[in-house]
Amino acid sequence: MTDNRLDELRQQMDDLNLQILNLISERGKVVQEIGKLKEMQGTNRFDPVRERAMLNLIEENNAGPFETSTLQHIFKEIFKAGLELQHDDHRKALLVSRKKKPENTIVNIKGEKIGNGAQHFIVGPCSVESYEQVAAVAEAAKKQGLRLLRGGAFKPRTSPYDFQGLGLEGLQILKQIADEYDMAVISEIVTPADIETALDYIDVIQIGARNMQNFELLKAAGSVNKPILLKRGLAATLDEFINAAEYIISRGNGQIILCERGIRTYERATRNTLDISAVPILKKETHLPVFVDVTHSTGRRDLLLPTAKAALAIGADGVMAEVHPDPAVALSDSAQQMDIPQFKEFISELKPLCNVLS
Repeated sequence: MTDNRLDELRQQMDDLNLQILNLISERGKVVQEIGKLKEMQGTNRFDPVRERAMLNLIEENNAGPFETSTLQHIFKEIFKAGLELQHDDHRKALLVSRKKKPENTIVNIKGEKIGNGAQHFIVGPCSVESYEQVAAVAEAAKKQGLRLLRGGAFKPRTSPYDFQGLGLEGLQILKQIADEYDMAVISEIVTPADIETALDYIDVIQIGARNMQNFELLKAAGSVNKPILLKRGLAATLDEFINAAEYIISRGNGQIILCERGIRTYERATRNTLDISAVPILKKETHLPVFVDVTHSTGRRDLLLPTAKAALAIGADGVMAEVHPDPAVALSDSAQQMDIPQFKEFISELKPLCNVLS
């Protein structure tokens, strides 16, 4: 008799568990609908005033046997799970999400396919200073079999008195060298008004760290048919970084390369702190290729090689580094740029570590 009663109670408990499961599932569906409406309205998903009101309601209606604090703890976990469900639903909706597009995006830059499993290098001076300066780096890079050349024509600088770049003249120099050496050039554009002009001169538009959340610039970049290299902001979370890419792709341009370039922390041993774990996270969360800028992340010439090795080992699609014929006289960031002999040593050590597709 006792065993039968125990079995009955256990069956009753199992039935109640399934009822609770069904109710939680139904609640989850309602939470998702609320999340969609809040997103359309542009309101925050988390409403602390409403959550407090619900917790008070639980206290007022608790008839036992559980303590109110126990029930409130359980419901707070349910509320938290609901917020996470809304977040997951939002992530599924992002065009850059791996859930939206499981296969890798491959960005074709003059025949160089970024994102197909092969690993690449982007090298060049911090700033375009003269034809001779850029040509010397281009020649050295071409001899190493590299075809992706960077150079800053527009330079957003911390101080307004620092060298700001040659502007249009810098773009013209890059175009001339790209034609002469059969290379693809990457250069930063800092205002939406310059996007159209840049199309005639460069092969990849770079959006720098200081402009990662310049939303009008992101929209303008998304409206053109040109690959975009998007750098992570100085203190941007990965969610913010991913959403910056979403601004671009939502306008129709899916040719996006993400670039981890270090973030600002309290550490002063390096210029920034290289968040190397960002690479596999971005590769998992998005379908976009990911580069690592070892120059701006460290700010130290002596750390370029080991951090580049780490980037390649962890699965980055490529490495970006700065090279100058004579860094001592560079108009910007002289301490972090390699000279050409150092560059040759850098590449010779890294090439055997790269994935190269036949």
